[in-house]
Amino acid sequence: MTDWTEKYRPSTLSEVRGNDKARDQLREWAKTWDDHQEAVILYGSPGVGKTSAAHALASDRDWPLIELNASDQRTGDIIDRVAGEAAKSSTLTQAAEGEPGRRLVIMDEADNIHGNYDRGGARAVTRIVKEASQPMVLIANEFYDMSRGLRNACQTIEFRDVSARSIVPVLRDLCRKEAIAFDEDALKRLADRNDGDLRGAVKDLQAIADGKEEVGLEDVTGGERDRTKGIFEFLDAVLKEEQPQDALYLTYDVDETPDDLLLWLEDKAPKVFEADELARAYDHLARADRWLGRVRATQNYSYWRYATDNIAAGVAAAREETRGGWTRYGGAPYRSSKDATRDEVATRIAEVAGVSTATARRDVVPFLAVMTHHCKNRDLTVRMTARYEFGTEEVSFVTGSGESTNKVADIVSDAEERRAEQAEEHGGDVFDRVEEAAAESETAQAEAGDVEPVDDADEESATADASGDESAKEAAADDEAQSGLGEFM
Repeated sequence: MTDWTEKYRPSTLSEVRGNDKARDQLREWAKTWDDHQEAVILYGSPGVGKTSAAHALASDRDWPLIELNASDQRTGDIIDRVAGEAAKSSTLTQAAEGEPGRRLVIMDEADNIHGNYDRGGARAVTRIVKEASQPMVLIANEFYDMSRGLRNACQTIEFRDVSARSIVPVLRDLCRKEAIAFDEDALKRLADRNDGDLRGAVKDLQAIADGKEEVGLEDVTGGERDRTKGIFEFLDAVLKEEQPQDALYLTYDVDETPDDLLLWLEDKAPKVFEADELARAYDHLARADRWLGRVRATQNYSYWRYATDNIAAGVAAAREETRGGWTRYGGAPYRSSKDATRDEVATRIAEVAGVSTATARRDVVPFLAVMTHHCKNRDLTVRMTARYEFGTEEVSFVTGSGESTNKVADIVSDAEERRAEQAEEHGGDVFDRVEEAAAESETAQAEAGDVEPVDDADEESATADASGDESAKEAAADDEAQSGLGEFM
């Protein structure tokens, strides 16, 4: 049986329902592409029509499609070969008058490039969208899961959840095309229970109507579609109600990354836990942060499971008793623009140095601030900016200079040229020393506290820990720190 979402996929933008503003913005982006030559990010919840709109646009413009899906192994090399060549070349298509033709390059799930197979993929995408000579559409569910550099290099169009009022006419039209009689109230209930997900409503209708000549209200059984758990349900489970194992299982149903879950628990635990419980909980969150540091440094997302063990099961185990009642958790963890920039700086450094963000924030950033204060040592500041791929906000934060000054803008520009020319490979020794000292400090603190090392040591380092061979530990830590810096040297 043919999937109705494919069978009745819009063939033109005028058939895209529920996001008229986004549809018109996409049409205008394509119409004016020769003037701006920027990629576009279509973002919004699953099932709201982002991919369908991109395909409909290609049909409207008569542009051949090149598509790279989440199922592909999206390493930097593969992205360069498939999407990169497609985005740069115009030799396969020709316009009617002999001018170079256009093709549309679509990358689905652009916010989900991770894992062993995606090593280098995110960086390759950012580079490609900046160099592309063909229109590119990036599709994402979570806009802020993409890097700031990628977001800033593209135009953005938000696709909002489709209202039930817009879903009902689509379902009605499908019933008529399939010669199925229907109860209007049944379609309304389908639309309401899918809560903005047009694709989900279509799939539900097809499942209900299979083998029937009529769809009645009695056919639409059950409550709302099984959707992901909310963050407040997760907080109640971990901080008040569930046993560690059950709390851990709940992380599989929460639509948040381990990084986000850590921030939520770090911010909300004091609203529930007593002092002793809070101390134990923060110890587990610190361990989780170290595992997340390994993920950022190695791009090995299998470490996420160790982070979630500590985030969910560990924090739940820190609780002395179950609790009932309602807790006013408040909104998302507060992060001022300065805090966000500080975290971005620490994250960039952690990725390069192979240490946790806490160590980068505590041991590396202060040295950088002293060495580059007010950008007085300009060459060193340029090298720092290039090494960690800082933007104007990050340079301003570290150096204490005004973000809007020409001096900072010129430094960022020079750093971009330096990276492009790969001229930094012989100029990073001073940063090596700072990062190595931070890694050694982190390892020493871990050993003193009888906790896991916070560097991203591999099996060699782990073996050295077990045997107590101090020289092997130091060598492994040095090797690991260098491995995180290699691609910038």
